[in-house]
Amino acid sequence: MVSAVHLRFNASDRSYFAIIKKEIHALAVKAGFTAKRIGEIDIIISEMVSNLSKHAVDGELFVKPVEEEGIQGMEIISIDNGPGINDVPRMMADGMSTTNTLGHGLGAIRRLSDKFQVYSRKDWGTVLYCTVYNEALPSFTKPKKIEIRSLIVPKTGETDCGDGFYAKVSKDHIKLFLGDGLGHGKDAQVAVQAAIEAFRSCPENSPRETLRFMHAAVKKTRGLVGTVVIFDLQERKWSICGVGNIFSRLQGASVSKNYVAHNGIIGLNIPNTMRDEEVAYERGQTVIMCSDGIKTRWDLLRYPGIFRCDLAFVGAALFKDFARNTDDMAIAACKINV
Repeated sequence: MVSAVHLRFNASDRSYFAIIKKEIHALAVKAGFTAKRIGEIDIIISEMVSNLSKHAVDGELFVKPVEEEGIQGMEIISIDNGPGINDVPRMMADGMSTTNTLGHGLGAIRRLSDKFQVYSRKDWGTVLYCTVYNEALPSFTKPKKIEIRSLIVPKTGETDCGDGFYAKVSKDHIKLFLGDGLGHGKDAQVAVQAAIEAFRSCPENSPRETLRFMHAAVKKTRGLVGTVVIFDLQERKWSICGVGNIFSRLQGASVSKNYVAHNGIIGLNIPNTMRDEEVAYERGQTVIMCSDGIKTRWDLLRYPGIFRCDLAFVGAALFKDFARNTDDMAIAACKINV
């Protein structure tokens, strides 16, 4: 069981905690986790919501099943607008507390997680990220040459999500697609999923030609906007083409470049004048794409040191500060470390 969409839980009030724990427990059971791992996930969630209630403001949890090297996992992210943590290593020591409690929180979460990181800034808040796998992951400690992460959340009150993301990685190319079905709800989801199916089967290595392929495949849907990004691993270059209001930025050490998409709607009308825009490779570059559920006036330089963390922190930080909460919301990021 793998999901592209995160389940979002409001953890700002203790009255929600029993529901949060019950739903995430049920998700772990449905995903096929062992009884031991389910118990450990229960402890992690309990410690997270406890920390949010004691120390945070506007706390939220984001949870989704993931898979790595064929092994089932559970990704858990918490965000808050609290005072931040001044000394993260000290607070992760078992027995450390600032509220006269046992203080096992962060230490217990770290010990029970296969991956665990914290990003925090004074008077900004904290993002906590962990992943729990159902069994040992033999090579997860190896540095990843390619990191791809997404954070996709339906509009508040909706269960269907009209935003979607898909990535394909081969020996020659990394291909990324972020789409946003018109409107929201079930019909928007149908449109974006049809586009993803077309993207999965498309043989083209040009973003422009991929969009044209998708355009023909989704004409019976209500349509969508979307952007395709392709990295050529042999020629060491990015190419990008988009239609509609997906915001895209290529963030490098020396260059930060925004991409301006073409006007139109995939499935209804796309311009004949579309072209691929190419950008030379620079080590450590990160491409970030956002649907219009995320405000565009963000600057990753506001988050010192965030690129030293797992790439999931980019999406979490941007969601925390720039989510509109009036539409489906999606952030996808890809970083090349070769």
